[in-house]
Amino acid sequence: MEKKKHFIESYPLTRMRRNRSKAFSRRLIKENSLSVDDLILPLFITSGKNIEEEINSMPGVFRLSPDRLLKLLEAVVSLDIPAIALFPYIDKELKDSSGTYALDDDNLVCQTVRLIKKEFPELGVICDVALDPYTDHGHDGIIINNDVDNDKTVEILTKQALNQATAGCDIVAPSDMMDGRVAAIRKCLDKNQYINTQIMSYAAKYASSFYGPFRDAVGSNLKHNNIDKSSYQMGPENSDEAIREVSLDISEGADMVIIKPGMPYLDIISRVKKECNIPVFAYQVSGEYSMIALASKNGYFDLEGAMMESLISFKRSGADGIFSYFSIEAAKILKSNK
Repeated sequence: MEKKKHFIESYPLTRMRRNRSKAFSRRLIKENSLSVDDLILPLFITSGKNIEEEINSMPGVFRLSPDRLLKLLEAVVSLDIPAIALFPYIDKELKDSSGTYALDDDNLVCQTVRLIKKEFPELGVICDVALDPYTDHGHDGIIINNDVDNDKTVEILTKQALNQATAGCDIVAPSDMMDGRVAAIRKCLDKNQYINTQIMSYAAKYASSFYGPFRDAVGSNLKHNNIDKSSYQMGPENSDEAIREVSLDISEGADMVIIKPGMPYLDIISRVKKECNIPVFAYQVSGEYSMIALASKNGYFDLEGAMMESLISFKRSGADGIFSYFSIEAAKILKSNK
């Protein structure tokens, strides 16, 4: 099929600035918009009471004990942010090589989910399905013969997802990038009557340098281990592979997919949205957040402007929603602009 040609009259007959000259006109021609409905707030939780620990590599982001988390969620709910995502910081004595604490029905995540659902039943709760916060080696799975074993890991991830669903979470989000884990989780959830628990898979998760602050936050950044996750996370050079990964997850029962990181992979978000016909979520990861937060803190640019510009870039690329540590700040701005 021949591509349509766009004939544009040249200046001075056509003046592109005319449509940009007044505020009302700029509003009328706006192609993409951001709303509170697009935001998901990732949160880090830790055991104990009355704890609020700032993460050094993520200024303004804290690990919160469940009681302090509930206080924060009052603001989240008042701003109409639709969902949060939980990530645990696990005490070292609870970690082992197999991440077995992930299967404890009274672990930190399960306790917190039950508390949230009691106090804020309408708030969407997303639980991460992966073993890296729970393993003493920091990998997302079980290591056998010096390699992360795919099938053994999937067995544990499936039990972890069921554990979280039983606690009351709305969405399980496998972020491990093991082959076949979405199908195994879907089958297990359905078998146990959790047919309405959604699966939001990290379908295209790249082996990225932008995860460093997150690993600090959950305590999996074990630098002495020299962790390399490139045997299961995707290489930054690949685009077609992302379409295959997303397509496989859809065929296995994923309801929604996540592209991670966000801004360095806007092209992937765009391709997946156009080619795969499924809700797509961008994850503005910790490194992206920290670059903006630290640069603005040092006076290099305006925080609000850079934050909102970064978020609208995800919508422009085709994302249906965004995981962002800026969600509260962005929601306040969006509410005030109404």
